[in-house]
Amino acid sequence: MPQTNFLITAAKEGDAIALNQLVKQWYKRIYNFALKYFGDHDQAMEVTQKTFISMNKNLKSLQDEHRFKPWLYRIASNYCHEEARRQKTKWVFPFMKVQSKTDQDFIQNSESTDRNSDPEKEFGSMELKQVLKKALAELPEEQRLVVIMKEYEGLKIREIAEAMDISENTVKSRLYYALGSLKKLLAQWNINQETIHYEL
Repeated sequence: MPQTNFLITAAKEGDAIALNQLVKQWYKRIYNFALKYFGDHDQAMEVTQKTFISMNKNLKSLQDEHRFKPWLYRIASNYCHEEARRQKTKWVFPFMKVQSKTDQDFIQNSESTDRNSDPEKEFGSMELKQVLKKALAELPEEQRLVVIMKEYEGLKIREIAEAMDISENTVKSRLYYALGSLKKLLAQWNINQETIHYEL
């Protein structure tokens, strides 16, 4: 993003307005990432705030502006680890394409799509959310992180590798095994695309 690169350069030079714009541009995405990690608003807010405090302190150490995104997600991931250890929380995240109403209200300006809502479809989405929360809780942490970054945040394999400080092949492997495990778990619970629509 050319605009992001411009803001990063200006912020590194001490431009407070550019720094504020940079935070504003990325705040919702980092909050969304942390929310998917924990499934808890307060913990997501805690991680988000710490992430941008750290970004502000360490931005000058970023040599390549094009690596800003994986660099920022690495900071957020580290704080997720730290917060999880502190809280000793069991990870639960809503692995679904449809966000909850609370999520939508905070993360983005919701579009008026509820006018023609389908109650049966909404019930299916709620049921799907609970099933996939349970399934994701069974995955190893490193696989869950890859799934969130790829499926929710839309990071490229290269960016995930940088954010997690692993090779691209390792990212692909973790994603492959994670999605395979999720499919097996859903199959064991007699959940399929005909029962509840899902995308894996």
